[in-house]
Amino acid sequence: MSEKVMDFIKENSMFDNGDKVIVAISGGPDSTCLLYILNELKEQIGITLIGAHLNHCLREVDADKDEEYAKKTCESLHIDFYSKKVDVHRIAKEKNLSCEMAGREERYGFFKELMISLNANKVALAHNANDQAETILMRIMRGTGIEGMVGIKPVRDKIYVRPILHLSRKEIENYCLINNISPRIDKSNLENVYARNKVRLELIPYMEQNFNMDIIRTLNRLSDTVKKDDEYLKDISQKEFEKHCELGHQRVIINKNAFGLHESILTRVVRRALLEVNHNLYNFEKIHIASIIELQSHETGKSIMLPQNIIVENCYGNMHIYIQQKEVNYDINQYPLKFGEKNIIYALNKVIEMDVKPNGEFDEFKGTDYIKNFDYDKIIGPIILRYRKDGDRFMPLGMTGNKKIKDLFIDLKIPKSKRNEIPLICFGNDISWVVGYRVSEKFKVSKDTKNILRIRIGSEE
Repeated sequence: MSEKVMDFIKENSMFDNGDKVIVAISGGPDSTCLLYILNELKEQIGITLIGAHLNHCLREVDADKDEEYAKKTCESLHIDFYSKKVDVHRIAKEKNLSCEMAGREERYGFFKELMISLNANKVALAHNANDQAETILMRIMRGTGIEGMVGIKPVRDKIYVRPILHLSRKEIENYCLINNISPRIDKSNLENVYARNKVRLELIPYMEQNFNMDIIRTLNRLSDTVKKDDEYLKDISQKEFEKHCELGHQRVIINKNAFGLHESILTRVVRRALLEVNHNLYNFEKIHIASIIELQSHETGKSIMLPQNIIVENCYGNMHIYIQQKEVNYDINQYPLKFGEKNIIYALNKVIEMDVKPNGEFDEFKGTDYIKNFDYDKIIGPIILRYRKDGDRFMPLGMTGNKKIKDLFIDLKIPKSKRNEIPLICFGNDISWVVGYRVSEKFKVSKDTKNILRIRIGSEE
């Protein structure tokens, strides 16, 4: 058994010499088997083991007994042990989540805490071949695609590893029996209450008896087969993502040209964009991906809201994907600027500096998006930074008449979601600079200019 696990570890490059590995141990047969086998192999692989148990407090006395068993098992193997109690039922209610999802969040949060505090770099999980088969069946029943049929991955994010994923539950039980290991049994796994339990206790036995006695291994072979196809499609999709997508701060812009791609690639590009913004794809379904693709054919300005506060906006055919932020009243956010000091705008993480010198004394420069010169003697009133207001007008450089700021933003193809965030530098009641875009004709420097105001805007260090 150990040799079989060792071959699987090598095949999937799970560990490196010197790895510090947190082993998630519930006290059940799977995780106990995993702990014992890794303990047998640890010197050969060159890893250090740490036992970790999260007590979900869902099974009262039995949950405490599971924790005690996990602790004693680790002590008997001279493995450091850490545990934590959380009231998953209360957390699920507070966050409006299922107990299963709340428990998952708490487990992975616990693993991350331990990784940081113990300087660990891997987490070993005890999913097995039966878990894989159950997952694939459940996803097929929900109408999954190729990626879903890959099922549980042996390695995720180069952190989470599953060394016994290829072992069947029967093999694990035999290992425990042969080695006189008496793991804890979670009786809730024997109740036909949850969907997964029904698949485990009813559907798979029925399939074994009536269709295929080797259905577990057959479904695992299916996973291995589609995995190769999925990896190929992912490779192509990643290249197209890099070609057609622009990454910003908590935002991804999918160029309109991407929507000419084959649907199998386009859907993966869209999913990759959502993952980039939200860091996970929980609650995103095929209908959401389709709605993004369909939105691209609508007129500019249209937007939709997806789960987890994700907004998708059509901006001249390009799709902007971002997380909806809390409403900010930009009308009341204005900042007076002073000469001879650094004006630190903490809300923007910006530093604004202003200097005045006679014409000709500044070093020559052509200007940048964030450094501009103005005719100082034409300025009347205080200098402030603010955001746009209804009715704002502006005379762009080179024009003789005023233009609505709204129309300027439309001409510049600035997404609606970004327009309220663009700072304006104002001299009294006049807008002198739409920061990052245009300066005013009224305050341009000419041969007749006597004194120059130079404004620099940079990030706060």
